[in-house]
Amino acid sequence: MTLLVDTAAELRAALAQRAGRVAVVMTMGALHDGHRSLMAAARGLVGEAGTVVVTVFVNPLQFGPGEDFARYPRTLDADLEVCRGAGVDVVLAPAVEEVYPRPQQVTVDPGPLAAQLEGAVRPGHFGGVLTVVLKLLHLVGPDVAVFGEKDYQQLVLVRGMVADLAVPVEVVGAPTVREPDGLARSSRNRYLSPGERTSALALSRALTAGVRMAATGRESVLTAARAVLDAEPGVALDYLELRDPELGPAPERGPARLLVAARVGATRLIDNVDVLLGGA
Repeated sequence: MTLLVDTAAELRAALAQRAGRVAVVMTMGALHDGHRSLMAAARGLVGEAGTVVVTVFVNPLQFGPGEDFARYPRTLDADLEVCRGAGVDVVLAPAVEEVYPRPQQVTVDPGPLAAQLEGAVRPGHFGGVLTVVLKLLHLVGPDVAVFGEKDYQQLVLVRGMVADLAVPVEVVGAPTVREPDGLARSSRNRYLSPGERTSALALSRALTAGVRMAATGRESVLTAARAVLDAEPGVALDYLELRDPELGPAPERGPARLLVAARVGATRLIDNVDVLLGGA
């Protein structure tokens, strides 16, 4: 049985009745198969005797002017069905006033990485993300928190915050879940028209083209990926970058990450994939 709570007090009472390890999956709702995979990973980490908590909260602090906070899908009833089907124990779906009972004066400074990649396009975004993540970690008090690799920069920044602020939680990244045609699962995919969805497939095709050139070096990876994106007029590229796994400069050889962000119509999409430069 999945218990729905909407206050910190109710959450504390619910967790006090349970034993074992606690895992949390933080979401903004509009749940899909990608979220289901995070819930499954969380269950695997704490076992049947543990507790899986899913938070559903559209965080206003991470949306900038002109972004889609007002139209972001809010589908709590459907989200609860997803959570029940995944065997989630507790869903925390607080009101904004519960998370931010007063105007937020103290926020997390996410550091210099937050001004790059997504942060260069969305100033202030990661300060809002890390502030709500830290708040929810305090509210839930989990042993482990599971985040998707699709939001790779977010995952790296959360890991950095947890390490730098000595937050007693293990942060686990779970692989990106894709549609059968390769499109990364996202709550924003529902905004795409049929034609835009076809255009959006260029993102995953570009990443695949880049990976195929990994043995020949960094420039070949970027050139191959960019050629795919340039050939799709429905895609307005924000960035295409190759970085190391911690999002520093890409190495000559070894593990790296290829990241892309673009607008397709009015919808902004991101994707990424790991790359082994120089071959095995």
